[in-house]
Amino acid sequence: MAGSSKLHIAMFPWLAFGHMIPYLELAKLVAQKGHKISFISTPRNTDRLPKLHPSISPLITFVRLSLPQVENLPKGAEATTDVPYDKVQYLKQACDDLKEPLSKFLQTCDDLDCILFDFAPYWLPDIAMSFGIPSVFFSIFTAAMLSYVKPASGIDDRSKPEDFTVPPKWVPFPTNVVFRLFEVLRIFYQSLAGNVVSDLYRTQEGIKGCDMIAVRSCMEFEPEWLQLLEEIHGKPVIPVGVLATTVYDTGVEDEAWRSIKDWLDKQKQGSVVYIAFGSEAKPSQVELTEIALGLELSGLPFFWVLRKHRGSADTELIKLPEGFEERTRAQGLVWTSWAPQLKILAHDSVGGFLTHSGWSSVVEALQHARSLILLTFLADQGINARVLEDKKMGYSIPRNEKNGYFTRDSVAESLRLVMEKEEGKIYRDKVKEMKPLFADKDRQDKYVDKLVDHLRSHGRTKKIKNCM
Repeated sequence: MAGSSKLHIAMFPWLAFGHMIPYLELAKLVAQKGHKISFISTPRNTDRLPKLHPSISPLITFVRLSLPQVENLPKGAEATTDVPYDKVQYLKQACDDLKEPLSKFLQTCDDLDCILFDFAPYWLPDIAMSFGIPSVFFSIFTAAMLSYVKPASGIDDRSKPEDFTVPPKWVPFPTNVVFRLFEVLRIFYQSLAGNVVSDLYRTQEGIKGCDMIAVRSCMEFEPEWLQLLEEIHGKPVIPVGVLATTVYDTGVEDEAWRSIKDWLDKQKQGSVVYIAFGSEAKPSQVELTEIALGLELSGLPFFWVLRKHRGSADTELIKLPEGFEERTRAQGLVWTSWAPQLKILAHDSVGGFLTHSGWSSVVEALQHARSLILLTFLADQGINARVLEDKKMGYSIPRNEKNGYFTRDSVAESLRLVMEKEEGKIYRDKVKEMKPLFADKDRQDKYVDKLVDHLRSHGRTKKIKNCM
């Protein structure tokens, strides 16, 4: 294909906004170069995605596949944010039932050059191959996280949780980037549930079946892990950049943001701790209590976006300690509905971010050089936290190794350390030093150019007609 030829790329992210948003960011960057995108998800999810800039919206088509109803999945649930953690497995089952409608879509797409897919549809490479469509495993996780997945040629004798708290045998260099026991226990027992295809197996099979691997990362951040990925899997590994979140400003002022901004405007520059744990993580009642009382003890101004439940089926409501909001009225603000995270992190009064270490949130914070205080809950968050600790870009709240328990005192002390104390200056300085890496649009653009070049040279060779 000629160097100027325009591509048609399909994208199929996992049904979680922490996955759909980075996929959409990549879609927008590729569309800006004149290429066509078919973005595959469910109707309710596509309706909830951010609005596109008019200059690229004609190039991005949302392919809306109705999510099949499966037993135990709450009605209307189409994303992880709609369900409690213990029901996410049923969302994966429903996603697996998209196999047939996705096959039908691909069958009608004879102009498709390739498809980028996430960890959940481990069955997709075989379908794509049957239609002669190259498949790209696109990981929104870091290369360090992906390196913990067994390569096809490797022998994996990890059988108990403790085995995941040391580097795998195929990692040839010394590293502190490992899960802690309390982090791996939750992942481990979820994978032992009956009739559940584990996330690890899904990822292994997806990587094994794909033609190439794309990673939301860059060589300047984790070169050793990106090189290792290519070595152990024997496939091209293409870093696509950090994909910092961007928002199209429609010009309509949001009432929620007006109230939030009014409060933030009254605070001193760099003084506020912003607290949010993403769309999936939800603290237990014990954890919530310790976080709240720790914030109060710290004396620091705070803005806390608190999700008390995950979807209508979540019956385990969590409550703030008695009298907490009254006692901290002059100190901070608890916000229990949706809040514009990017705008909050960009505000001058925000100095630090108490985060679950989800990679999208970390990237958004580093765009604005916000200091990171880390409190992990699930999935890849432990590995992200270790990477950040290793680079002195974040400080983890001290916890019990077996059960992850932490105290209000450790919360308060960690916040003061990172926000104010001299011994925490290294964390404040390091995020400033790393900001250009996460906010450089030119660097990001070059990574997308390299991806497009790679897709062009490895794309589908026989194309007949356009998608229906």
